[in-house]
Amino acid sequence: MMIRSATTLRNDYDKMVKLSQERQEPIFLTRNGEGEMVFLPIELWEKREAELDLLAESLRREQNLTAGAKTYSMQEMEALTEDVLGEG
Repeated sequence: MMIRSATTLRNDYDKMVKLSQERQEPIFLTRNGEGEMVFLPIELWEKREAELDLLAESLRREQNLTAGAKTYSMQEMEALTEDVLGEG
């Protein structure tokens, strides 16, 4: 984990961008010794967002199962698909 002051970001933005991209990890920015913000490459942010979306979808599906939602076997799904597409 990298921790830098907000002043460092302001004074040497290019160096911070290069450091964060090379290490592919966020930089935690502080002001007056207190955490204030996180600086990270957009690719890393997008990856983390995709992971969070996947986790949220997994949780939603697990909650549906717990609530008693109907589930289908592969064979049932194939049959339903064939019926919808008129291939059955």
